[in-house]
Amino acid sequence: MHTHIANPPFPAQKTSPFASARQRGFSLVEMAIVLVIVGMLVTGGLALLATQQEIQRIQTTNTMLDTAKEELLGFAAANGRLPCPASAASNGFESFCTNAHPAACGAAVVVVTPGGAPLHGRCTNPWDGFLPAASLGFTPVDGNGYGVDAWGTPLNRIRYAVTDFNTGGKNSFTATDQMKTTGTAGGMAFLFPDLVVCSSATGITATTCGAGVTTLTNNAAAVIFSLGKNTLPAAGIDETANTDINQTYVSHTPTNPGAANGEFDDLVTWLSPNVLYNRMLSAGKLP
Repeated sequence: MHTHIANPPFPAQKTSPFASARQRGFSLVEMAIVLVIVGMLVTGGLALLATQQEIQRIQTTNTMLDTAKEELLGFAAANGRLPCPASAASNGFESFCTNAHPAACGAAVVVVTPGGAPLHGRCTNPWDGFLPAASLGFTPVDGNGYGVDAWGTPLNRIRYAVTDFNTGGKNSFTATDQMKTTGTAGGMAFLFPDLVVCSSATGITATTCGAGVTTLTNNAAAVIFSLGKNTLPAAGIDETANTDINQTYVSHTPTNPGAANGEFDDLVTWLSPNVLYNRMLSAGKLP
């Protein structure tokens, strides 16, 4: 006969507080903490994404400006001149005065679609115009035919200035073959492109950089630039120098709103006369 021995009782199991939490679910405090953490992660991720997007737009815009410069050189090699800037009313095409005298321009404007250009080469907006994207075949463009940078708004139309130095009553750089005529008569040293780019607007004048400020160039044939993300109105005196309608411009690394001359995010490049002349020599447009 077998005697049945009852199983000895097991000690009571202690319940972990974490197990209890799992069993009863998250408390409101715990949920709030989780939501705060998730919110911080999302906010940080969005901020990082926005920063990366801005960096990409800057890089893309710099590439666009280089492309625009190359297309200006191609235009000069094909036509024996640089194009005039587009005006606010020319839908991305070149805009010329109908008379060579600048005071007579006013509303007397001729918009030049592909074809001939006035012999005098006088531009309506030599220092405050837009890239003539429609004349160059530049893309991308907005709905009115103007080249735009990577931000793509109507205020982000790419700006373009060209020297209006003239010889013999003709604009030397935008009148067809006038560079060649001048160069043949007296050599390229008789051409004086005069656009100026400074490292700061401190002490800047309509024609020169200020004392103690680096002159990045004082003989640019053209300046091509983007107003960057903040566009207009200008955020400081350095940005103002790029839209105040004279032959001096400013270029330097970006600065924040607390900088001495204000925030600056314009992207600026320019066309050296030597680069221009070499391209035109290769194309047989200069002697």
